[in-house]
Amino acid sequence: MDRLIYLSMSGAKATLQRQDVLAHNLANASTTGFRAEMQAFRAVPVRGDGASTRVYALESTVGHDPRPGPLQTTGRPLDVAPLGSAWLAVQALDGTEAYTRAGALQRGADGTLLTPAGLPVVGDGGPITVPANARVEVAQDGTVSAQVVGEAPQVLGRLKLVTPEVPLARGADGLFRGADGDLPADDAARVQGGALEGSNVSPVETMVAMIAAARQFEQQMKMLQGAEQREQAASRLLGPQ
Repeated sequence: MDRLIYLSMSGAKATLQRQDVLAHNLANASTTGFRAEMQAFRAVPVRGDGASTRVYALESTVGHDPRPGPLQTTGRPLDVAPLGSAWLAVQALDGTEAYTRAGALQRGADGTLLTPAGLPVVGDGGPITVPANARVEVAQDGTVSAQVVGEAPQVLGRLKLVTPEVPLARGADGLFRGADGDLPADDAARVQGGALEGSNVSPVETMVAMIAAARQFEQQMKMLQGAEQREQAASRLLGPQ
């Protein structure tokens, strides 16, 4: 009887964890460059004396959905959308190099080119500084140029674009990093200026998955309630008459 209780408990816990991941994806359905997390259940046999006749259900995050999100034309000069498998390199809060697909760039108070989260964008020669009141243009190869009224255009630098050969790992800060550290710049990587890549989360599919997970959780709770009722019935039969 206790095995049924623990098995149902593990299934309910795994379903709740899956709901957390689905809710996080749904909350970021409109976040620029967001990659949906993927979930999977794995079976873990219960080890003990005798044969392994029970299996625990555990939920595990197997990575992120690599499919690109839809492109949205904005016409804003500082908006860039990495094309294909390209990623934009930024400097994380801990000083390490990280990668993102969120290309809604902006000019900081000191002129530094920043991400929407305020992180400096990595250039080929360090951070890129944009002059005040300058007209900025980003070429397909990531070259950033600016022109102040009455002056000739000048090249400010080139965005560091990388194309990972193996899937990147998502960190707790929402940024992605390479398994073996910083990735080299890819000269063949391209971006589309005046556009942003939307989230690749499908709200309809995510809602359907959340409903299925909720029903699965209800089934696990019914099993717990059934185990409790059978335990009470057995106690009455075996108790003093």
